[in-house]
Formats: sequence, C-alpha cells, structure tokens
Amino acid sequence: MPHDVTVWSAGLVIPITAPSVMDGAVAVRDGRIEHVGAREWVIGALRDRGLAFTERHFDGVLLPGLVNAHTHLQYTGMDGVGSGSYSGYPDWARAFDAVYDLGGLDWGADAARGADMLLRAGTTAAADVVTDPEAAPALSDAGLHGVAYWEVMGWSNEQWRQCGAEQVGRALDAMPTPPGAGISPHAPYSLDADPLLDLPDLARRRGMRIHIHLGESYSEAEWPETRTMELSDLWKSGHPSFTAMRSRGGGFSSTQFVDQLGVLGPDCHVAHGVYMRADDRRRLRARHTSVALCPRSNRVIGLDAPPVAAYLREGNPIAVGTDSLSSSPSLDVLEDVALLFDLARAQGYRDGDLARRLLEAATLGGAAALGLETGPDRVGQLQAGAIADMVVVDVPVTDVVGTIEAVARHGAGRQVETVVSGRVRWSAV
Repeated sequence: MPHDVTVWSAGLVIPITAPSVMDGAVAVRDGRIEHVGAREWVIGALRDRGLAFTERHFDGVLLPGLVNAHTHLQYTGMDGVGSGSYSGYPDWARAFDAVYDLGGLDWGADAARGADMLLRAGTTAAADVVTDPEAAPALSDAGLHGVAYWEVMGWSNEQWRQCGAEQVGRALDAMPTPPGAGISPHAPYSLDADPLLDLPDLARRRGMRIHIHLGESYSEAEWPETRTMELSDLWKSGHPSFTAMRSRGGGFSSTQFVDQLGVLGPDCHVAHGVYMRADDRRRLRARHTSVALCPRSNRVIGLDAPPVAAYLREGNPIAVGTDSLSSSPSLDVLEDVALLFDLARAQGYRDGDLARRLLEAATLGGAAALGLETGPDRVGQLQAGAIADMVVVDVPVTDVVGTIEAVARHGAGRQVETVVSGRVRWSAV
C-alpha cells in the first residue's frame, strides 16, 4: 500500500487555533491537514482507517508556516542599504534612491533569491510589494502562498485623471496568479488624494486586497498643535495631497487622512504603524484593519519603535513583517518577533500571554491580514482541512508556556524544515 499520508511529529505542536500539544503530531494528505493532536492518537486514527503513512519526527517545535506580512522581495539585492544606519526616513530614502536610480539590478533574480530566503526562514506565505514588473512572479514561481501587491506611487491628481486607472489596470492584468494579486497605494505622501480615493474602489471591484505603508514616517503623525484646518476641509480644497494639506495647516495624521478617503477596511492591511496615536489605533480597529509591524526595519531607518504594547492592550489585529533587505538585516520573521517581545516589555506589557500572541501575529495574524485565515485555502493554523503549511523550529522543549516563549525569543535562525502544501520545500536535516 503506498504511503499517501505523512505525519510530522514533534516535542511540541503549536496549532495556534487550538491548545498546544506535547508530543504532538500533524497528519498530512494531499497537501492538507488530516489530523492534529497527540502523536499516539494521530497515529492510532490513521491505523484505524487503514491508512499507511511515513513519519518525520523532530525533537523541537512544529507550528504553522510563518507569514511575512510586509516585504519587497525585489530589493533583496539592495542589502547594502539595509546594512547601514540612518537618522530617519529622509536620510534612508536618499541612500535607497541613490542605489535604485543607479540601475543595474536584476529585479527578477533578486526577488527569486528573496523567495528562497523566505523558505529557509520558515515563511510559507507573504505580502510582497512589487514595484517593477520583473519581480512580480517571485511568489508564484516559488510556490509560496500570499498576495503580490502592485505598488502605485508618484501620481498627481491631474496625471491620474488622464490615464492612471487604465495604466494600473493593465499592470494588474499582467500580475501572475496564483497566489493572489492586490494593490498597494504606496503611502499618503507619495500620492495625491484622487488616486488614493480611486485605488481602493479599483481593488474592491476586482476582488483584490489593499496594502499601504502608513505611519512609517514622523511626517505622518498627528500634529494637533499646528492644526488650523480640519479633515472636512479636504473636500473644500480640490482634493489636494496629504503633503499639501499639511502645508496649509492640516495637523491631522495620515491615518485620519486615508480613513477619510475610504482606504481602510477589513480587506486592507497597513505596514509599520509606528506614528499612531490613540485615535489612529481606534480607527484601525473600527475598520478591522490589521497592521504589519516591522520593528527591525524601523530601527535601521532610525524611527521610533511601534506602539506594540498599546496595540496588544487595545485589541488591534497585528501581523509581523520584515520589510525588505534594503532596510532590514534579514527576512526572518522570528527576528522581528523577538524584538517585538522586548519592545512590548519595555513599553509596559506584563501579561503572560505575550509570546503566544506574538507567535499568533506571525502566523494566523499574517494570514488574516492577507485574507487567508478562513475558507478552504486557509493558512496560518494547524487545523484539519487547512493547507499544510508548517515550520519546524529546533528549540528545547520543556513545558508548553516556556517552550512557546523560547520560540518567540530565540527561534530565529533555528528553523530546520519548511513545508508548503504538504511538501518539504527546505530542510536542514
């Protein structure tokens, strides 16, 4: 009888959507999860059904494949920029532009190399922002799950009215699928109001998701002390840009600005969310909009830390991203999880669930940000019927709580096997 089932067993299995199991196992058949639970029960259930199986056993931890909720794989070859240290977003942007404008980089090859790095880091799904079309096939070619977002930036109101929607539509038509395709309006400061108003509608008419950089720069923070006009004035002044509104005394934040334009929603997630006051975080919660936190990228650029403790206490849905190698030391999501753990503690978060919540953000939270947490093709969870995306992390298994914290704090670089749709895509054993 052919072995049509593979069982992955480990010292601890963390399903995310169910209690963790010591000496647990996951049975996989035809790319989907068949059973999850104690190893003895899983194997017994297969034998009772007369199903032959092979077993891959690890002493460490098995959990859902990581979801990198914000990256730009095409910038993998710009790691020289990411290895620097900067005094803020304008300083970093100058260094980035100097390399980007020089040309000579192979966006397709670099994006493919970045996709391979994701697999080695235990990532099985990603939100990949694509600026140049050569990089668009990276997720598709690598067989990864997620969404490739076509980035839109630099459009004025006048230019947009002339040909913007048509040009973006052609770019979207050319995006390879699977996996999914989406739209990424770059940021409030790089687009005038008209394209920011139209792009979400364009995405929603096509059934696509939306992803925007938001609250990454201090220039996007709320400045109530300089406010001489209100959001309602946006509609009285010909739909100018966020930057123009700022120059006229608009002290509101970029989050308040894009919310007024209808960008936020359950089909949208934002990247960074550093400069977010209480009202900004409330708006994200009210719109069911997740935020992908990228703290190592923020640190390299010279920004403040994201308010992770506030997001956790207030109940904002969060995910974790690395950003690209142009602003981050690696594409290992668990390195950002470890930093988020330290930041949350430094910001006063004392609850004992911190490690569990951060691992959830790096798996199920990322899946939710990409619209992949429910339905037949759901990921980010070890649950019967879900896509069998998994990662094995080689940390010592003690008790459940202590081991979960060990993965969150010390799991980076200790991934030993990555499984996508039930197939081993990378293994160190």
